[in-house]
Amino acid sequence: MLEVGQKAPDFTLPNQNGEMVKLSDFLGKKVVLYFYSKDNTSGCTKQACAFGLTYHRFKALGVEVIGISKDSAASHEKFAAKHSLPFLLLSDEDRQVHQDYDVLKEKKSAGKVTLGTLRTTYIIDEQGVIEKVMPKVKPDTNAEEVLAYLQHITR
Repeated sequence: MLEVGQKAPDFTLPNQNGEMVKLSDFLGKKVVLYFYSKDNTSGCTKQACAFGLTYHRFKALGVEVIGISKDSAASHEKFAAKHSLPFLLLSDEDRQVHQDYDVLKEKKSAGKVTLGTLRTTYIIDEQGVIEKVMPKVKPDTNAEEVLAYLQHITR
């Protein structure tokens, strides 16, 4: 896991529209960067929809929300359209950004060990430094917890 105070690793990834997005393009803004496993799975859909429903509150605080998974840009496009998601979804098919942010972990399922995404949210400050790390977040409450934190620090 990356730690508070570390410079957030920069990256360039395609979004759901196939456009290339760099993290460094958001310098000067806070960024909520959340990693999730897979489009259209129950937990990931709950998490994405919760961020979608509260997105206007993030925007009112001047905060950008970005979701990253290993799914393709085409999968993200369908996922965003199906659930009317107003924020960026980035495709990390080669898993390099997952590795840079240390969110790929061994998981055991039915006796098999696989490498999977640990549901993690990073809050990155205006200078591109990690301000808060939220590992093993719950999909239903993650968006509200992030908002509560952001509202608390802006008071």
